[in-house]
Amino acid sequence: MPSQTRVLIVDDEPAIRNSLVEFLEDCQFDLYSADSAEHALDLIARIPIDVAVVDIRLPKLDGDSLIMQAHLLRPNIRFLIHTGSVEYKLPEELRNLGVTPEHVFHKPQMDLSVFETAINQLMHSDAD
Repeated sequence: MPSQTRVLIVDDEPAIRNSLVEFLEDCQFDLYSADSAEHALDLIARIPIDVAVVDIRLPKLDGDSLIMQAHLLRPNIRFLIHTGSVEYKLPEELRNLGVTPEHVFHKPQMDLSVFETAINQLMHSDAD
């Protein structure tokens, strides 16, 4: 059996972070969570995370900056964005890392299965 996909949830709102972690654990992913970009970068430096689900509005370092720094630490990591900002526009720097508008999810996301589907698609696109 292939090793489990390691997924990191980064969100400073405990209710959102915990609900995503609990849902995705039921999908058989290996879950990690962080309440800040700094905590997330520490985890990414120590653990070979496959996919990070990143909130854009974080306390100090924002999600876009987190994604750029995480990519430098682990070039193969994939990203999904989970934001409450309806005006959020995907920056060119993130598009260059392979993040597409289909990887951006807006809060409140009532159907959490979209994350399971997106994570599986990202992992299977690696086989290309």
